[in-house]
Amino acid sequence: MKNIKALIADDEEGPREQLLAALKRLWPELDIVAASENGVDAWDDYLEHEPALCFLDIRMPGLSGLEVARRMSELAAPPQVVFVSAYGDHALSAFEAGAVDYCLKPVEDARLAQAVQRVQARLSAAAPQAGDLQKMLQQLLPAAKPVSRPIQASLGREIKLIAPEEVIYFESDNRYTRVVYQGGEALIRTPLKELLAGLDAEAFWQLHRSVLVNSRCIASAVRVDENSMHVTLKGREEKLPVSRQFQGLFKGQ
Repeated sequence: MKNIKALIADDEEGPREQLLAALKRLWPELDIVAASENGVDAWDDYLEHEPALCFLDIRMPGLSGLEVARRMSELAAPPQVVFVSAYGDHALSAFEAGAVDYCLKPVEDARLAQAVQRVQARLSAAAPQAGDLQKMLQQLLPAAKPVSRPIQASLGREIKLIAPEEVIYFESDNRYTRVVYQGGEALIRTPLKELLAGLDAEAFWQLHRSVLVNSRCIASAVRVDENSMHVTLKGREEKLPVSRQFQGLFKGQ
């Protein structure tokens, strides 16, 4: 099986390098496009490279492996997921259902080879996974929503505190994130990928790698052609792009 892209994510360098070396031995054709050092980077690296397979450490700062997988499961074409965990993790029993696979640390070649065979079989069969994965993650992830702190933006000599519920959308480039809120806009240096970890994913929808919008401010989603879509906003003229990965958010009824 060739031309399969993969991502691995672990906040500990030793286990990350061990997994990387083991995969190169057991699946030399696998194209490992990113070795992410935390959950926030893992999500951003996924959006950049769109790998078909992700090995995710369960416990990582910023976003846990479970939270990253939940975001992936909501995409139009989610990847296959293998979780990597330390002994005694509460989530392991849920993985026995077969929606995803897992390996315990330290990862042994025999167990990893078994996980690789299962993943290869699923990739060959193009078996749907998103529904089962979503159900499992809903059971494992806590129902509590993150407590969103005010967004701090410098406006001259003033530090403006912007409540998240006042934000209409965020738009990032390589240097700054533009915050458009009720009554104005500001620039902050916090990257969009870092903002994601502290915002309620049900309220703020990512539409593009560089765009995050308050879902309550969306008026409509418009399909321009087979591959293009944008959203319009209530009481505003902007049209925000929706990348192919996130078009599944707008399914209609």
